[in-house]
Amino acid sequence: MELNLNSLKTKLDNVSYPKYDVEKVRQQTIKNPTWLHFGAGNIFRGYIARLADDMLNEGLTNTGVIAAETFDYEIISNIYNKHDNLTLLATLSATKPASYRIVSSICEGVMGCDYSRLKEIFTNPSLQMISFTITEKGYQLKNIDGEYQNIVLDDFKNGPHKKLNHAVSIVTSLLYERFKANKLKLAVVSMDNCSHNGEKLFNAVIDVAKNWQNNGLVEEDFVNYLLDENMVSFPWSMIDKITPRPDSSVEKNIEALGFTNMAPITTSKRTYIAPFVNAEVSEYLVIEDKFPNGRPPLDKVGVYLTSKETVNQMETMKVTTCLNPLHTALAVYGCLLNCDSIANEMTKPYLVKLVKGIGSEGMKVVVDPKIINPNDFLEEVIEERLPNKAIPDTPWRIATDTSQKVSVRYGETIKAYIKNGYDLNSLKYIPLAIAGWLRYLVGVNDKLQPMELSADPMLKQLKEELKDVKISKKYNHELINILKNAQIFGLDLTLTPLKDKIEMYFESLIAGEDAVINTLKKYIG
Repeated sequence: MELNLNSLKTKLDNVSYPKYDVEKVRQQTIKNPTWLHFGAGNIFRGYIARLADDMLNEGLTNTGVIAAETFDYEIISNIYNKHDNLTLLATLSATKPASYRIVSSICEGVMGCDYSRLKEIFTNPSLQMISFTITEKGYQLKNIDGEYQNIVLDDFKNGPHKKLNHAVSIVTSLLYERFKANKLKLAVVSMDNCSHNGEKLFNAVIDVAKNWQNNGLVEEDFVNYLLDENMVSFPWSMIDKITPRPDSSVEKNIEALGFTNMAPITTSKRTYIAPFVNAEVSEYLVIEDKFPNGRPPLDKVGVYLTSKETVNQMETMKVTTCLNPLHTALAVYGCLLNCDSIANEMTKPYLVKLVKGIGSEGMKVVVDPKIINPNDFLEEVIEERLPNKAIPDTPWRIATDTSQKVSVRYGETIKAYIKNGYDLNSLKYIPLAIAGWLRYLVGVNDKLQPMELSADPMLKQLKEELKDVKISKKYNHELINILKNAQIFGLDLTLTPLKDKIEMYFESLIAGEDAVINTLKKYIG
């Protein structure tokens, strides 16, 4: 049976179906949309759209969500359209059988090039919020050298009335349409997994708008409209749910249920996506409660609506202490040790001790958000989430863009130690994680075989710095330029005692074949 609207008429065993009238909800949503989401990938379909599905199932709302995709239009044409905007969600538990559910809350899939439809949505007074999962890179207008990207410069010149290239430019032009439609109110909510996401999105939108104003392409009043949080708000949020790339074992189980043609596709832009999403059970979404035009009842389906300060504390707890630092350490060491999954790494005692040690070191300066206990969160990560063999997550996926992450994942804890007067010499596991990442960048695994490195905007520069490093050869302080780069770590590590410790670990890690595993066992036991 194909996954489409007809499949809702035939109920398969072990699959949950919508409890609401899907066609009626779609008609109401298309006519009077309340929620538009940019970024049509897995975290949206497997979590955010499912929240909309929950609200509809519980009779809390009568409209769903519209998905817009500005980067890879084939997601809409080859996944959304072919399956009538339905998603089959497989939720994978470590202790229970997988559960399957058809998520039907996505009422329309829109390509970013369909500006006329997006304009219709933006100028409708019913629209309460737009949200985003376009990754942190989606908000970046400048390259790693701090210069505006060429496509952004073209957008600055062309203004809101011509074809635009960058996602932020497109969104800003649509906000301009809403401004012209009697200055309608709206919440603009980033749900991307990055620090201060609302601030990043706000800064990018304002940057585009002010450049248009300077070029005489929009009125000053439009910029003032965006700056007035009573008219347009940019709430901060923290999201946490692992939705890895679709796995073949999950596909087989879905086909055994009775579904056909569920295989993943790879688009021309190298997006690997399927009609189904596989996801873990654990999930957290915390949003600053600032919605000028009202909002869906997200708080009724498990979302924390709170203050900006609490959102920031929750995000800081997660990304600097309880989850992300552990994930990065497992990613780089997993690649070096040729582990096929994060869960399999958690069967190795020395890697379990490594992540427990990183968590313990961070817990000394942890930010407590009060709404969730940091110790409980960390325990759930180590005991349930990371070891979950049902989640097919790989070290290579997690290792993506590590240079953009280490300043937060490790640098913030190091700075907190300094601020609070704690002895940096007491840190053992965090410098070992940093040394592991630098060893990973050498590009050969622990068996001295060439190793493909995950995508990273600084990869070329970092490899150039390490080009003289040779396994089994004497270490000659090749790390210095990297360690002193405050852009990477958030501070100059050569001015701290950690410099010598990281170099000591690194020298041990490049000693020869099996040096990585031997170093871990030597320093962790």
